Amino acid sequence: EDRHPLPPLHGETADYLDFGPRGEGIPGGTEETCARFHQRCSQDGYCTDFPSGFCCHCRSGYYGNGHQCLPEGVPQRVSGKVQGVVSVGNSLVELGGVDLHAYMVVGDGRAFTTLSQIPELAGRALMPLTPIAGLFGWLFAMETLDHQNGFSITGAEFTCHTDVTFSPGNQHVSIVQQAEGLDYHNYLSVDTRIHGDVPFIAPGATVQIEPYRETYQYQQSVVTASSVREYTVVSADGGKETFSFLLHWNISYRNCPHGPRASPDTQQLGVERVAILYEEEEHSLRYASANVIGPVGEDPSKPVLVNPCSDGTHDCHTAALCLPGEGTEFQCQCAVGYWGDGQSCHDVDECTEGLSMCGPLSQCVNVPGGHHCLCLGGYQLGPDGQTCIDIDECLSQLCHAHASCTNSPGSFQCRCRHGYEGDGFLCLPLSVHPQRTLTQCEQHRDALLGGLGAWRGGPMVGGGFVPQCDEDGGYRPLQCHATTGQCWCVDSRGQERAGTRTLPAMPHPNCDQPPPPLPRLETACERWRTSLLEHYGGQPDPRDYLPQCDALGQFEPVQCYGESTYCWCVDRDGREVVGTRSHDAVRPACIPTVAPPTLLLQPHPDVTPPLSGPTLLYAQGQQIGVLPINGPHLDKEGASVLLTLQGSIVVGIDYDCQEQKIYWTDLATRTISRARLEPWADSETVINSGLTSPEGLAVDAHHRALFWVDSGTDRIETSGLDGSGRRILFDEDLVNPRAIVVDPPSGMLYWTDWNRDAPKIESSTVEGHDRKVVVHDRIGLPNALTFDPSTKYLCWADAGTKRLECVYPDGTGRREIQSDLSYPFSMVRYDSHFYFSDWRREAVLVLSEDGRQVTDEYLPDQRSQVYGVTITSPFCPSGKYVTITYHESSEYG
Repeated sequence: EDRHPLPPLHGETADYLDFGPRGEGIPGGTEETCARFHQRCSQDGYCTDFPSGFCCHCRSGYYGNGHQCLPEGVPQRVSGKVQGVVSVGNSLVELGGVDLHAYMVVGDGRAFTTLSQIPELAGRALMPLTPIAGLFGWLFAMETLDHQNGFSITGAEFTCHTDVTFSPGNQHVSIVQQAEGLDYHNYLSVDTRIHGDVPFIAPGATVQIEPYRETYQYQQSVVTASSVREYTVVSADGGKETFSFLLHWNISYRNCPHGPRASPDTQQLGVERVAILYEEEEHSLRYASANVIGPVGEDPSKPVLVNPCSDGTHDCHTAALCLPGEGTEFQCQCAVGYWGDGQSCHDVDECTEGLSMCGPLSQCVNVPGGHHCLCLGGYQLGPDGQTCIDIDECLSQLCHAHASCTNSPGSFQCRCRHGYEGDGFLCLPLSVHPQRTLTQCEQHRDALLGGLGAWRGGPMVGGGFVPQCDEDGGYRPLQCHATTGQCWCVDSRGQERAGTRTLPAMPHPNCDQPPPPLPRLETACERWRTSLLEHYGGQPDPRDYLPQCDALGQFEPVQCYGESTYCWCVDRDGREVVGTRSHDAVRPACIPTVAPPTLLLQPHPDVTPPLSGPTLLYAQGQQIGVLPINGPHLDKEGASVLLTLQGSIVVGIDYDCQEQKIYWTDLATRTISRARLEPWADSETVINSGLTSPEGLAVDAHHRALFWVDSGTDRIETSGLDGSGRRILFDEDLVNPRAIVVDPPSGMLYWTDWNRDAPKIESSTVEGHDRKVVVHDRIGLPNALTFDPSTKYLCWADAGTKRLECVYPDGTGRREIQSDLSYPFSMVRYDSHFYFSDWRREAVLVLSEDGRQVTDEYLPDQRSQVYGVTITSPFCPSGKYVTITYHESSEYG
């Protein structure tokens, strides 16, 4: 049915046709149409009958053309190859091994496209050619006002032709992009061919494109657009020159001619925040933009994107929908297959929660945003992706030539014909009597070895599987294929046990144990790495880039180009964090954004810090530890876990001495929380929205205020200690803010920014006034920051320069304390000593005030990176002593 047109049904004519996945005609015209051909629609879609035929549509919570449907709000990826030949000036450049990868945040229309391993001459010249990536912006643009993006109309099978003519110069280039459907992970596959002439762009130059609008005309099976776009080339010395190109664009696809059209005949695409970058060392060309589809005719002088849902300034999770409201109001709603409040969304495990639609003969496998069904042995998945249909093994001719085969659900049976005897796998004439009766395994083995000839010493047939029998003639529990190297477990009848098959070089399954769980699906990092390995022919050059994945397949927070020191930070989806690229021997200070495996720790605090003396608290991913201080030494015997926070990445911590509460930031859940230091205290979330990568945290016990930095939104924010009165202090001229401290008596705030291009330490008042740079020279990665109210010194530890230095808040009196640190992350000064965490040593260290001696070191039992540190003291900054009395609830006075 998938390859040939069907004849008309009885009593019908073929005058009205719909189109299946390959465009073949299907007769329509009766209510029976959908009933007979609904399987041609996506399993996430449904079928509608019309007088002239039937059409497919996506059900609620999904979008697409009905033949291919994707869950709303879930990020989408595109992969493919770019091939062709372009003429740049007097040079011809062949595009033969260029990989294309695109990532779309569907909830707000942001699109990121990368062309990897593109020759430098072509990579620079193609910077203005944004239509290459513009297709993906149109396909997955944010939909507004009942308008539809491209994928909702074309689905995953179409051809896009783009003709571009540059002015001046009259160079002409043609782009053909062919979409070939969705892969197993629902990612789109698109191949691109480019031919023609493009203007030369000098080394070091950049290209800028202002926000623009583009009008699209929708006709039967064709979408067209024509426009003129301007772009500015900025030379290495700062000179600017503006050019333009004429664009003609059309995309052909299969549509359903029956029923009303779902989208208007004309729509307008608004494109903003266009960014273009060619990276010479990586030979990568990158495009980024924010896209929204809507009505035609808005005032061109107004910004294209107004609502936070449109311009990407909202705080919705990447797996959430941003639902625009009136003006700048919006709501966040987790996409289908995820749960949460929209700012934080987590995958729903449909398999363990009983939400899967898999049939009784299948096994459910959870994937992000959904699940898949895998059939048990002897069955195959039906067209609906949920029901398992019996495999007819008799078609594979597994029985002996002198046997009959009878198929049964999930199995089959072989029986020797009249005049023969045996188990059906081996049938011998009745006149032949073996010396002893062979077991089923032995007969099965001998049949595959060549029948009676093998029984009498004939040759073994190479390349096939031959079962292995034990001394008693039974099937060995472990069976292996001599040619492929695969092994698996079998039952007493020789039937394979589901989920036990292993590949070559993998450990053999333990057939005495229950079958192991099915192997997890490849992660995005692993798929990308495999793709590049194939591109490099399995033998990458030491200078080539390969994604670095951790043991769980997630992106390592630090990614490097081959064996060089050219490194950068990435988020959980592998996207580069702006301002983190390094070219020196010190890797950037990247924090993981995916929580480590769950620790088997106690769910509640079981220790109360001794309040008669100072105590150091340290953050370590999924836990906060407590470490009593005894003079210049750490009381290691008294160390314990204060809080266990499974699935978290606790980074910044600070202490409120008035209410004896600890506050912390959590990168994994994107929240700020607090808990009282008392037995069995529960944590309380203070900030649960609008955070992307919250790191440093500071508590102002005097003004009852909370301050924090967010290296994802590049903001410094403040609120009351309960989260009320939240406001942004600074959101400009920040790239990678990390540490923040407050001096309550003076009302001053200090923070670090480890932007690899321009690191600095700044200050302002707690109200956000009088912002100024305190230090900007001779620093690298200022991770740690502390203020000593007794000496009025502002001190920082630098993972780039390896130095601990101090300076007065006005920038004078700078002095070096220590110049041989390892990799400091957080620091606090207390009682003439510096206490700091070290990433490389995975420890907490104590340094004397003059920096001459490390007086103590503590390595937590759970070895992993230590993040923020703070001191709990019975004295508040004002000098007032605090006494704690426990009743039914903790009080202070």
